[in-house]
Amino acid sequence: MKHYSVLLKEAIDNLNLQEDSIVVDATLGYAGHSKKILSTIKKGYLFAFDADEEAVTYSKKELKTIGNNFTIIHSNFVHMKEYLEKEDRKEVDGILFDLGVSSPQIDEANRGFSFMQDGVLDMRMDKSQEFSAYTLINTYSKEDMLTVFYQYGEEARSKRIVDEIFLYRASKKIETTKELVSIIEKAVGAKYFHMKHPERQIFQAIRIEVNHELQVLEKVLPDAIKLLKPKGRICVITFHSLEDRIVKRIFKKYSEVNEMVKGLPEIPDIYKPLIKIVNKKPIVASEKEIQENHRSTSAKLRVIERV
Repeated sequence: MKHYSVLLKEAIDNLNLQEDSIVVDATLGYAGHSKKILSTIKKGYLFAFDADEEAVTYSKKELKTIGNNFTIIHSNFVHMKEYLEKEDRKEVDGILFDLGVSSPQIDEANRGFSFMQDGVLDMRMDKSQEFSAYTLINTYSKEDMLTVFYQYGEEARSKRIVDEIFLYRASKKIETTKELVSIIEKAVGAKYFHMKHPERQIFQAIRIEVNHELQVLEKVLPDAIKLLKPKGRICVITFHSLEDRIVKRIFKKYSEVNEMVKGLPEIPDIYKPLIKIVNKKPIVASEKEIQENHRSTSAKLRVIERV
């Protein structure tokens, strides 16, 4: 199965792994980063999370070729704190988040993530959940759909697209990705469609809503920071500005002195920053990597260290 892990060397280098490190790969996917982590922490342990059953099954086999010092948890990473507590792990040395959709998920038409292939409208990372892209497109109110498209897709012609969806929906359910792409093109016109590619933004918006991506990121990052040992690191790879803004804001909040006590001659420990930001500017993919894998073009890696 072909999968290209974005910013692989940069992420692993910045985790500062030791042979006995305890590491969490919050987004296992198809084990690209996890294989590199596991081969580095021969005396350590890896906990890996993924809501996608296919990814879990595939990655378990891959990781077993390297070692047995790992546990894969078939769950969204939002539950990281609870699962690690069950494993009696209060602290870890490193946590990695790669927030992109895995290449196999995009490339499999039947997963419904791709606007370039025809498949059922799905987009669920966790196929056991009922709510899917099909549900959203065929049941949301105009107001709710518009909010999703504007907020998560930042698409200027969202209203035209929603109006066209509702016109189509009046006579027939929208079932496939190809149907939806055709509706988007009709709504915005061929010239705008081929120049601006609004289908990218709309599919992104739907995927974010279906998988509650931004809400879980908001919740998990503070939990992850508090799980780190001193000098432990978190690496986060984002692929669009909405995710990156959340990561940047939360990292900024936890790396600064609490507003209530700024200016005091002696800052109590409880109000001191929990983390320091390792790279002021995000690390981006090299030209070589972008040529090999165009999906790495928008990737940004941010790194923090527990103080």
